[in-house]
Amino acid sequence: MSSDIISLAQKKIDEALGLSRYRVDVHECPHFLDVLRFRASETLSQPWRYDVTVTCAANIAGSELMLKPASFTLQTPLYNGTPAVPVRTVYGVVDDFRRISVSGDEITYALRLVPRIALMQHTERCAVYLKQSVPEVVEQILRSHGMEGADFEFRLSQTYPIRELITQWRETDLAFVQRLLAEVGIFWRFEMDGNIKQDVVIFQDSQMQYQYGVKLPIIQPSRTSDNGQESVWDIRPTDRVVTGGVATRDYNYRDALTPQDSSVTVRQEGGATTGEVYHYAEPFLSEGDTETPEGGAWFARLRHERYLNTQQTVTGRASSPVLTPGEVLEPQGNRLPDSLEDGIVITGVHISGARDKGFQLRFTGIPYSETVCFRPALLNRPVMAGSLPARVESDEKHDTYAYLDNQGRYRVRLDFDRNSTEQGYAYLWLRMAKPYAGDTYGFHSPLLDGTEVSVMFDGGDPDRPYIAHAQHDSEHPDHVTRDNHTRNIWRTAGDNKFRLEDKRQEEHFKLATPFGKTQLNGGHIVDSEREPRGTGFELRTDEFGALRAGRGMFLTADAQPAAQGKVLDMAPAIERLKQSAAEMKRLNLLAQQAQALTCDLESQNSLLENRLKDFQSAALLGSAPQGVAFTSGEHLQMTSKQNTILSAGLHLDMGAMKNITLAASESVGLFAHQSGAKLIASQGDVEVRAEASSMEMTSELLFTISSNKDELLISAPKLRLNGGGSSITLDNGGILEETLGDYLVKSP
Repeated sequence: MSSDIISLAQKKIDEALGLSRYRVDVHECPHFLDVLRFRASETLSQPWRYDVTVTCAANIAGSELMLKPASFTLQTPLYNGTPAVPVRTVYGVVDDFRRISVSGDEITYALRLVPRIALMQHTERCAVYLKQSVPEVVEQILRSHGMEGADFEFRLSQTYPIRELITQWRETDLAFVQRLLAEVGIFWRFEMDGNIKQDVVIFQDSQMQYQYGVKLPIIQPSRTSDNGQESVWDIRPTDRVVTGGVATRDYNYRDALTPQDSSVTVRQEGGATTGEVYHYAEPFLSEGDTETPEGGAWFARLRHERYLNTQQTVTGRASSPVLTPGEVLEPQGNRLPDSLEDGIVITGVHISGARDKGFQLRFTGIPYSETVCFRPALLNRPVMAGSLPARVESDEKHDTYAYLDNQGRYRVRLDFDRNSTEQGYAYLWLRMAKPYAGDTYGFHSPLLDGTEVSVMFDGGDPDRPYIAHAQHDSEHPDHVTRDNHTRNIWRTAGDNKFRLEDKRQEEHFKLATPFGKTQLNGGHIVDSEREPRGTGFELRTDEFGALRAGRGMFLTADAQPAAQGKVLDMAPAIERLKQSAAEMKRLNLLAQQAQALTCDLESQNSLLENRLKDFQSAALLGSAPQGVAFTSGEHLQMTSKQNTILSAGLHLDMGAMKNITLAASESVGLFAHQSGAKLIASQGDVEVRAEASSMEMTSELLFTISSNKDELLISAPKLRLNGGGSSITLDNGGILEETLGDYLVKSP
């Protein structure tokens, strides 16, 4: 019993004095954790990890340590029994803890310390970030994990541009941040703040932010002791052939004809390079130059720097516990390769130690260069295979019309996006793929707010989306279903539509707009209930209508079976006009022989041959083989500036329920060749006058003038009746009767 008490007392004394080269402390853990051994790895742009094996007399539950702030301290070696002095303390959290074994009064545990940023690997998201630069997105994610201004620092030489879109797709926050930073060449390391007892993430992008002034002598320690002197040894450079240059190209539809080619070769002394690597579709919008962030040439330079980072790599060993990634180690000694004279940029350290073994540190690095900076290796971008559902979004909910920008692009809200973004600003402006496009021509039916669309990504790049197509859903049902599966319909939100019916023997088309119920129907025409309305075609409107053809219009009912023949095949109509002209010519000759007025046949023939035929001039020709009728509820007018020609093969009938007026500025001629002429007034008077000239009435045979019920009145200043050689003359001088024969007067 007394020996146990003495042993426990000695252990407490050792704890108090800190008689160990390594120490681990966990916040609010009351138990002393004695380090048995440890192994650690620290690398640029990677979370470090310390795997520590400890012994403890207490039975520790995982909940006492998990996610608790913790520290691991490396202390000076023990000399003359004096307490160890802390040399470097690493601050982090415990993210792994397990019991290994139980032996006597001790229990062996294993725990792992990681920086707080490593916990971001447990958060995976699908998210979009708009109008932000890469550093801004990284800061937003860090702050979402509770990290504040003192927990990270951007020490950047460049100012990074705002990007339209940055997409996180099925990536952990850690992997996403690593990918973004690697793309733009930003690397990161850790510093330990003893005041707040926390790790601090330092983001940097050039040689200016390296940590300088680390000098260690090149001394090979003996097997038994290193005499307490920090040194470096076993430096081994490895050389490789790498590409001699990088070329990039991209396409930016916003500036479609601007070249996007860049070719960059970063100059560096020594080393073997050959060939060229060509990368297409880097995430840049302009060609730029090597110094302007996120241009084509700038990305090409970063690419080449990554290749040159592998041209010569260095490994070595050191005894300094404070050597960390991001420092420039300057080995002091002879026989150092020329390429390392300016120093070694430490890119990673791997350390280990134990109670019964000395401290060991192996490092990796690259030669320091003024022209080539360390660049983290690129991580693969997520590949967006297939499409993602989204909804078109206007800046006004349920907007009546499409919400477009001046390039015809849309705003959408991706279904996976959980951000509460302002209406109409959830995503960048997207182009819509179309079946046909050109210079201000193509096919584009505007999409309205709420329409489901499928968003695809150019080359699978999550930051290059476009609208592939629109889809119907339960809230926006399809207008072609099993109930009308024979129809092909293009219908707009305003109910303008173009419909094609494929049902056999009922084929038809309909082009319609609701304004004025204006429609063009063709084929087997039906109503809204699909009941037949007729066949053929119908052009109708409740508003105004006009048919206009600048070179000529042909309206015809002449058959053209199966649409065989020329569009302007007017042979039947022209033939009928020619027949009419021939008949009029014959009548004209007869009228001329009878000394009647004749027709203007020359103008009629000119109209037919020089204008109507093949529409040599702008004219209107109407034709029907069986008949043409015009009717009006009120008035009907036919007017021409020159000749109006009416002809008929049989009868030309004119009638009016009131008056018929025939007026001519010069002459009126009526000619009947065979059957005579009749002028009859059934009820009223008949008046025939020659107001300024003479009147002649002649017949070949009997000429009769009679009045059935009233007197016959003939008046003139002088009246003379001639017949058979006798005459009677009446004038103001009296009555003169003359005859060559007998003069008889009879009375009953």
